[in-house]
Amino acid sequence: MSQSLLDLAYKLTQAGEPFVIATVVWCERPASAKPGSQAIIQKNGELVGWVGGSCVQPVVTREALRLLRDGGDAYLLRLGAPESGIVRRDVRVFPMTCSSGSVVDVYMEPHLPQTHLLLVGESPVIAALQQLAPTIDFRVTQLTHANLNEVEINAHTYILIASHGQYDEEALEQALHSSAAYIGMVASRRRADICRDYLRASNMKEEQIARLKAPAGFDIGAITPEEIAVTILAELLQVRRHAPVNSQHALVSDKQASTVDEQPVDSTASTAVDPICGMLVEVATARHRTSYEGRDFYFCCPACKRQFERDPAQYAL
Repeated sequence: MSQSLLDLAYKLTQAGEPFVIATVVWCERPASAKPGSQAIIQKNGELVGWVGGSCVQPVVTREALRLLRDGGDAYLLRLGAPESGIVRRDVRVFPMTCSSGSVVDVYMEPHLPQTHLLLVGESPVIAALQQLAPTIDFRVTQLTHANLNEVEINAHTYILIASHGQYDEEALEQALHSSAAYIGMVASRRRADICRDYLRASNMKEEQIARLKAPAGFDIGAITPEEIAVTILAELLQVRRHAPVNSQHALVSDKQASTVDEQPVDSTASTAVDPICGMLVEVATARHRTSYEGRDFYFCCPACKRQFERDPAQYAL
């Protein structure tokens, strides 16, 4: 990685800003980028560095923003015909024939802010979580009161309340109005139901109350505070690893990815499929477009547009 990209990565990490490092790991000529070419994509869509030209950069940027929005692990992104190049499993494939016919494999590596576990209360379970949570890369903060405003809470925050009835309700009211990724409470089922009734009486909406996981943790017969803490950490890990993933953006095979990504896009969508090469094109910023029989068509490059206009009836379907 170049010094300028290293400096930018360090600056973003220190500021707690998410970003994606895209690295070209393999390509088939002709391709403007070479193995080792890298870029950093920030949450505002700004790309710094170089991973390829007009056919590569939009897809890499869009995929990076998807990673930052939805979460997920690093994966390999292939731009090119699925049957070209080295066959690998678990690769997201986007056809890219255009005029160059090249194939590019890009390793997409998300760098997200460290997840924050906010512990509210004082109890043996809280003490055990303070010891165990950092081992799976949680940054831990403990509050011994119900004023959650002292801590910044965002989508990377996980909240666990265990005040043994001292200020459960007050803490829950604040937590359930926040954007925290997880809100749990250490309590018996009866105590949890009492808290839910309190929240309903406070005019909290059912969809907000439904965010509460109580009792927190998996029911595997844990008894000691340390065992209970382990079940809670397992639940937090499940949320961190799997909750953001759904069928629209999970890693899929070559064939599955092609099926998903080549679906037609209606006129109100933000992207459209280039009818020549199958690339997804951002409608709002598309530089190459044409109309045929009352329909608008968008292209990733002038070559695709020229080929379409030679015989639009062949490609319009």
